[in-house]
Amino acid sequence: MTRRETYLDWNATAPLLPEAAAAVTAALRDCGNASSVHRWGRAARQRVENAREIVAVLIGADPEGVAFVSGGTEANQLALLGSGRERIVVSAVEHSSVLQALQHAERIPVSADGIVDLGRLEELLASDPRPALVSVMLANNETGAIQPVADVADVAHRHGALFHCDAVQAAGKIPVDIVAIGADLISLSAHKLGGPPGIGALIIGGSVEIAPMIRGGGQERGRRAGSENLPGVAGFAAAADAARHRLADYERAQTLRDSLEAAVLATAPEAIVIGAATPRLPNTSAIALPGVSAETQVIALDLDGVMVSAGAACSSGKVGPSHVLQAMGAVPEIAGSTIRVSLGWSTTEAEIEHFLEAWTAMYRRVKPHAAAARAA
Repeated sequence: MTRRETYLDWNATAPLLPEAAAAVTAALRDCGNASSVHRWGRAARQRVENAREIVAVLIGADPEGVAFVSGGTEANQLALLGSGRERIVVSAVEHSSVLQALQHAERIPVSADGIVDLGRLEELLASDPRPALVSVMLANNETGAIQPVADVADVAHRHGALFHCDAVQAAGKIPVDIVAIGADLISLSAHKLGGPPGIGALIIGGSVEIAPMIRGGGQERGRRAGSENLPGVAGFAAAADAARHRLADYERAQTLRDSLEAAVLATAPEAIVIGAATPRLPNTSAIALPGVSAETQVIALDLDGVMVSAGAACSSGKVGPSHVLQAMGAVPEIAGSTIRVSLGWSTTEAEIEHFLEAWTAMYRRVKPHAAAARAA
């Protein structure tokens, strides 16, 4: 008998879309370096430039501002390290690739729902006249909380700061528009929206100048040296185009997500849906079960064929307290007992039922131990 397997860790990586797989395969069949001037090189260059236009359409950007890089981490660090700004101001719930890019980055506190404190940002920028870059993500990868990025951009620009927005987790799930956001720089990653891993982009707006971290042949308009990852670029473009037309699937995912949360709370009234009162990505649910470690929950669910995660899947397999939940003021019992369930465009009602069966069975096994731990 085939074992049931349910994948609910889409925020870690999305399954490769058939369109992206076909584009990668086609690019692998062709030979040609996009920097060569002969006909095969020109064909490769055309493929790269076509992809640049398609990725730009995803967020309403100018294709000339699209710089292909190795993924979201490199995009974030190219924005922060290449901006030339003396001050870097980031929210306390940013992805680790932002928080660890610079040790001296100043942090903006967030509310209990994970929303950035605009008043504190205003104070930080007003307190120091040095040129600054502000980095605040569009949507949190752990809780799904959507930040008021247009307001962040307004505050940043009034103080002469650049605004960088990490839209890696949001793109393909909700509409993303660089003009509406008001961002000078936006990070994207292909594998979060059904493209191949190892490819992403930093979208550079207007007259913003970015100094390259990788120097050499001057590719990507001097922003990132090295021969372009042609199969990755082609797959990224195919996924971006498909994702743009699949946004309605995430409205259906939200209905499934909401029913999942309601069922969990009906079974375990002590469970907590993190950030439930704030706008969130339609596919993301962070659920705390006080008294039961996140690691225990993830392992128990995995044994039943259900794949979820504990916080972000970017810490080399480590499971520990989430810096996001800690920044939100969550007590250790909550921060250490929260799992992330993230749905995708193909998630089915049967998969949600499978999760609920596995989660309920796990809950019934651990409930006495959880109650004892809370009482201790």
